[in-house]
Amino acid sequence: MNIENLLRENIKVIKAYSSARDEYKDASSDMVFIDANENPFQTNVNRYPDPQQSKVKQRLADIKDVKATQILLGNGSDEVLDLLFRAFCEPKQDNVITLPPTYGMYKVLADLNAIEIKTVLLDENFEPKVSEIIENQNDNSKILFLCSPNNPTANSFSANKVEQLLNEFKGIVVIDEAYIDFSNQESWMSKLNDFPNLIITQTLSKAYGLAGIRLGICYASEYIISILNKIKPPYNVNQLTQDKALERLTRLDEVNNEVDSILKEREDLITKLSKIPFVETVYPSDANFVLARVDDAKMRYSQLIDNGVVVRNRTTQPLCENCLRFTIGTEEENKTLITILNQL
Repeated sequence: MNIENLLRENIKVIKAYSSARDEYKDASSDMVFIDANENPFQTNVNRYPDPQQSKVKQRLADIKDVKATQILLGNGSDEVLDLLFRAFCEPKQDNVITLPPTYGMYKVLADLNAIEIKTVLLDENFEPKVSEIIENQNDNSKILFLCSPNNPTANSFSANKVEQLLNEFKGIVVIDEAYIDFSNQESWMSKLNDFPNLIITQTLSKAYGLAGIRLGICYASEYIISILNKIKPPYNVNQLTQDKALERLTRLDEVNNEVDSILKEREDLITKLSKIPFVETVYPSDANFVLARVDDAKMRYSQLIDNGVVVRNRTTQPLCENCLRFTIGTEEENKTLITILNQL
């Protein structure tokens, strides 16, 4: 597959903006910096941040066993996804394919970029309908979005089905692995160099507990990353975010302990939810949340709000009628939830 053929024509020839910190990268050296119109007085953040976030990328490269040149960082995963639309999808001409129920920002970004969105519902087991997806693609189908583990259904997609789609879809396949740290299934990172059309997105918002700093991660071929680097804003990840991310990425024992705690609480919550009389189905979970079908999602949602507990009502999503989504909280928060549910 020639990835260049999938790019928008204007992106093929675009020249990236060259910032002052691109021209001279080592802002920490003992030099006089009067090149970037910065305030000269030291506030710890008076200088522009590294536009390529080199230290964070190198730490991620070491952890994930990839090259730093295969990594793009964004202001949340949403910026990464938006850059993919801008790189590969011609407005009012191309289309992308999504598999509802799934992450809602795919549609929002498609609408924002004037891109047609084709939908192929997951099957009754929340798995991709491979043959139907392939049948629905056409010459203008540029991106297929696979959220695995999926939000809001919490399941990981069958590896065989994903591999079949990687082989048969004629465009870019984006695997959104925001919840991969909570899954028993192996990340597709190990296959990154096997499929030129594979892009993987991850985040520090979930397992790493850094939702507030907004740092999304894109892993892809060096060629795709080079294209995205050309079109990203020059200073899209601020210095405070880079510092906090690097700090957390050096404390992986803490992260792993928190993930283990969430997994333990997840199994306990699934067991207890299953015993609530009005909970009809509790679906298996590979994420840090659980999807459950209840008798009346709107009523139960309102009752929980009245009792000081906020959950997510997913009943409007395809295949999710009367479903509530419960994020795994602390042991105390989960006890509070179960106590209130038993009282309703």
